[in-house]
Amino acid sequence: MIKLLGAAMVVASSGIGGMTVAGRYSRRPRELKSLGYALQMLETEISYGANHMKVALEQVANRCDQAVAPLFSRAAAELSAAAGITAAAAWENSLCAYYRESALNPQDLIILRSLGSSLGISDRADQVKHLNLAMEQIKSENAKAEGEAARNVKLWNYLGFLGGLLVVLILY
Repeated sequence: MIKLLGAAMVVASSGIGGMTVAGRYSRRPRELKSLGYALQMLETEISYGANHMKVALEQVANRCDQAVAPLFSRAAAELSAAAGITAAAAWENSLCAYYRESALNPQDLIILRSLGSSLGISDRADQVKHLNLAMEQIKSENAKAEGEAARNVKLWNYLGFLGGLLVVLILY
């Protein structure tokens, strides 16, 4: 009975591990899509709303998907709290905190850092160009992420449980 319980725990824990990895693969495309929409909102706030960066970031944080809202709300809070901080520095600080909890990969981080370096330092038209470039790059990464998710979600789900079964078979 104890062996059976132990075997069930091994299979369950390895299955949960596989599901965790699979969840990361499936979460990244959703997060990239939400990020693309949020950047589109930011572009609208900057170009048509003619808002200051802090106000634009707050507006986007209030209206975008809750998965990406912390990135924008923290950047707006950084701009409000620290006197003399640039929009690029506030974006970088916010991005570092957001990245740890997100499903984004290093390539996504490079795109967002590149965007951040141009925020608030040029005129409206130039910022819109940088936002459009970032949105196109994110769209491309999203297509890749959807392909990876289609291939890897089932694989990791099955691999987790089957790996646990294999360990149980080897041990017994």
